[in-house]
Amino acid sequence: MAYGFPEPREHRLPAALRAPIEARTWRELLYLLLNLPMGIIGFVFTVTMLSLGAGLLVLGLPVLALMLAGCRGLGVVERERARQCLRIDVAAPEPLRRRPGQGFMSWLGGQLTSGASWRHILYFFLHFPWGVFTFSVAISFFTYGWGLLTYPLWQWVFPAYTDQPGLQLYGDGNGNGWWLDSPFEVAMTSVLGLLLVLVTPWLIRGMAYVDRGLVAGLLGPSRLASRVTELESDRGTVVDTAAADLRRIERDLHDGAQARLVALAMDLGLAKEKLQEDPKAAATMVEEAHGEVKLALQELRDLARGIHPAVLTDRGLDAALSALAARCTVPVQVSVDLPGRPVPAIEGIAYFTVSELLQNISKHSGASRAAVDLWRSGDRLMIHVVDNGRGGASTGRGSGLAGLAERLGAVDGVLAVDSPAGGPTTVAAELPWRT
Repeated sequence: MAYGFPEPREHRLPAALRAPIEARTWRELLYLLLNLPMGIIGFVFTVTMLSLGAGLLVLGLPVLALMLAGCRGLGVVERERARQCLRIDVAAPEPLRRRPGQGFMSWLGGQLTSGASWRHILYFFLHFPWGVFTFSVAISFFTYGWGLLTYPLWQWVFPAYTDQPGLQLYGDGNGNGWWLDSPFEVAMTSVLGLLLVLVTPWLIRGMAYVDRGLVAGLLGPSRLASRVTELESDRGTVVDTAAADLRRIERDLHDGAQARLVALAMDLGLAKEKLQEDPKAAATMVEEAHGEVKLALQELRDLARGIHPAVLTDRGLDAALSALAARCTVPVQVSVDLPGRPVPAIEGIAYFTVSELLQNISKHSGASRAAVDLWRSGDRLMIHVVDNGRGGASTGRGSGLAGLAERLGAVDGVLAVDSPAGGPTTVAAELPWRT
């Protein structure tokens, strides 16, 4: 669920003055007025079908299933009504769990055991009294507010028992009573109407927020279903990330260390052939091969460090990040204040997060200095990386930061980037603290 559809643009008028004429107020008023007929339809249908199904005992099971299916259908209308009027986009609930090949019985069992369907029943039971209340309050405040505000325009429609016609508040029908007919009384009536007009939009919005909660909580997917969907998405991200890491390792081995070792083997073979004929040339070739061995070893060390550095396993994040900062092309100040060590998986993700951020700083930021801070806050591991570069970093689609955000999200982490043009750039990350 997302409470999207933001109200755009800035206005010069204060919110209290423009609220009565805003489109949002009229949309929400329409929604509250429709609550009554929709509440009656849903309540009558639910009670009728539920009573019929309960009265028929076993034979009533199909009736109950039809009731649940009908309520889910009405739920579609309610979600669309909320989307159009309340600007809340609620996803459809989880589908029925049906066993394939069982036809009607599978559908019947799926309906009767669906928690989402029974939540729809609860919604229509609660929505009927709430719809009566919201309709009554909204129509009363709206009518009285605008009616009293415009009272000077329609005061003349009342019969005149005094010098001026006016609205009779009480009286005995014989000319004895109180009429709103004097200029002061008319003015005070308009003032009261203006106050009601200014208050009504906020009352409408308050009731509309309750409706948003009802629709989102009872007509959308359950928290468990949403969590399952989120975990399935996270699992896909983890699988894709692991596959990408394997491809990177294979590419680095094939194009780097493996190619050097092949060239080294060829050079040593040539040196072996020349050993008898030209020992001096063979020695030169062996010396070159020795240099190639050093480069290959360095590439293998870098590759191993990219998989999981030994210093991280042996000494933790403080030492590992200090070593990482020492290899960065930009001076980096590291501060780690942790009471202990999280689980290796979280520790590894935190390390590689900082590693990728420092690589971005080295390659793209143009910064002259950077700082890395790690600390624990409650049950979260906090990461804060700042540089004084040119800024402009973004988590937009296709960027390295977008991929990093997806990786953190796979373990319930969060990545936030603040990087205005001209800098500085601040990247904050949160990871769950698990010991």
